[in-house]
Amino acid sequence: MRKALLGVAAALFCISLAHAQTDVLIEIDRGRTEGVFTKSPVFQRAILAKPAKPTDTALLYFRGYPGIARIQSVADKQRNLQPFMRMNQHIFAEEGIALVIMDCPTDQWGAPGPRPTACLDGYRSSREHADDVRSVIARLRDEHGFSKIFVMGHSMGTVSSRWLAKNLGSEINGSIHSASMNRPSRDGFANSVSGFSYDTIAAPVLHVHNENDACPSTPYSIVKGYAGENLVTVRGGVPEGDPCGGTHLHSYQGREELVVRSIISWIKTNKVDRLIGE
Repeated sequence: MRKALLGVAAALFCISLAHAQTDVLIEIDRGRTEGVFTKSPVFQRAILAKPAKPTDTALLYFRGYPGIARIQSVADKQRNLQPFMRMNQHIFAEEGIALVIMDCPTDQWGAPGPRPTACLDGYRSSREHADDVRSVIARLRDEHGFSKIFVMGHSMGTVSSRWLAKNLGSEINGSIHSASMNRPSRDGFANSVSGFSYDTIAAPVLHVHNENDACPSTPYSIVKGYAGENLVTVRGGVPEGDPCGGTHLHSYQGREELVVRSIISWIKTNKVDRLIGE
């Protein structure tokens, strides 16, 4: 009996190791300042969820609305992952992919409150944004040994992922655009991606979208029109809650694990699962 219990304990320990990861705060002084009377250094921050086993692949994740993570410590990780990413983050670790939760630099945090006043399209489409992200990529390569870098945006975060895919070129290994915004909101978010040219992107591209996404700013029909064979169409799910929120088809409720596994499969094999969730 005692041997059996020890065997169970050892098995559980091995399982816990498989799920284990180390969260690391990345903080980079960007060499510029903000403020009128009191000049404060500007920091680019991110949270690296590093798998227990060595890996060469990192996925930089840009969250959806309001798009600004306001990272100050690793404790800010969970609230900056959309539910479909949060509940399946262990799968990335198990599959040898480091998840990097990205923030806007501190001079793009804007005024506190639920509505973003900074880190909007003007910044996200800029070379400065690409340079700020380059600083994180350099840290990941030089200090953590990641040689394969992918970027991923969800909803509002796809404004960043698309412009970064263009402006970083072959410096990254690929980009993933999930529930992409293609119609500007009433506040003007995503106005920079109207007519965006995907032919200017050097690295492989994957689009992921629920065919019944009901969010007015993220219609499936527009993505289907430009994505071609690089589109994962998600079918079915649970259409409850805010149509543009985390608990709806817009964020793959009811199909969360299928979406994450399809993204991981593409990162590893470049194979597109054209239809999932049947």
